[in-house]
Amino acid sequence: MTRTYFRPIPAEHGRWQLAGGWIRFSQFEILRRGEPPRLSELAPDEVMAALTAPRADVLGLPMDRPRIMGIVNATPDSFSDGGRYDPVAHARTLKVQGAEILDIGGESTRPGALEVPERDEIARIVPVIGAARELAGISVDTRKAGVAHAAVAAGAGLINDVSGFDFDPGMAAAVAGTGAAVCLMHAQGIPLTMQDNPIYDDVLLDVYDAIEARIDRARSAGIPLGRIVIDPGIGFGKTQAHNLAILRRISLFHGLGCAILLGVSRKRFIGAIGGADEPANRAAGTLAVTLAGVAQGVQIHRVHDVEDTRQGLALWRAVTGGSE
Repeated sequence: MTRTYFRPIPAEHGRWQLAGGWIRFSQFEILRRGEPPRLSELAPDEVMAALTAPRADVLGLPMDRPRIMGIVNATPDSFSDGGRYDPVAHARTLKVQGAEILDIGGESTRPGALEVPERDEIARIVPVIGAARELAGISVDTRKAGVAHAAVAAGAGLINDVSGFDFDPGMAAAVAGTGAAVCLMHAQGIPLTMQDNPIYDDVLLDVYDAIEARIDRARSAGIPLGRIVIDPGIGFGKTQAHNLAILRRISLFHGLGCAILLGVSRKRFIGAIGGADEPANRAAGTLAVTLAGVAQGVQIHRVHDVEDTRQGLALWRAVTGGSE
């Protein structure tokens, strides 16, 4: 039997509140594999419950407004800013600029990146966590159970696993044991080869199903739904067309019952569409995609350019009548 998916369509004066946040909706886009989308004003009770339930706080932050996650790369080879700053000083700067979460990473996951030994990754991030944990909630970008243990011991409260528990078989149990929250991202393949030739049947629905399976795996390991954040993994084993297909209908992912994290900052497709070859020149394009995500209720936005994002969100709230 072909599965039916319900995507809430944002509407200014909609009947229902989406995920306890700032967006409302009255209609659904009905999606089924191999069929054109159609509209409906009805959905099963379990779908409505998942779409309307307020999301659990993440690192103490209510998910009733968009939140800014600032990127702190403690790596020499990240695609945008690897090795260009002292990570502790940068964490402090991002906090002043408006970051509410700091995402610290010790291994680049850019296309073509090689794996970093666990001990080296730990050595890169633990001092940064120790120095930054009083500034904001700390997320750590890692695929490895040993690094997750060390990060939580140093003060991290969220593990951001770009493999969605696919890389390290011990990661689910490790996160469950620490009591930390986790972001489960979708990626097709590993960074070294993920952009070689990514293929999907229906990228939006394939990614939805894959994240749903990751959530089930996490819950089976003892991680409650309230400690899970999801990320569709823009740019991770996806072409420009794949990225755009997900972004245009990203509100579908609210049906999984978790807060959504969006990581599009300075990515290649933004440069290709916006005509910005250098990653550092993609702040405007990043903000445009970020605000498109905000308009579909996406709660957490992982960005390099925190000041630009903070300013853009402040203006978005002002012109839409939202609260500060």
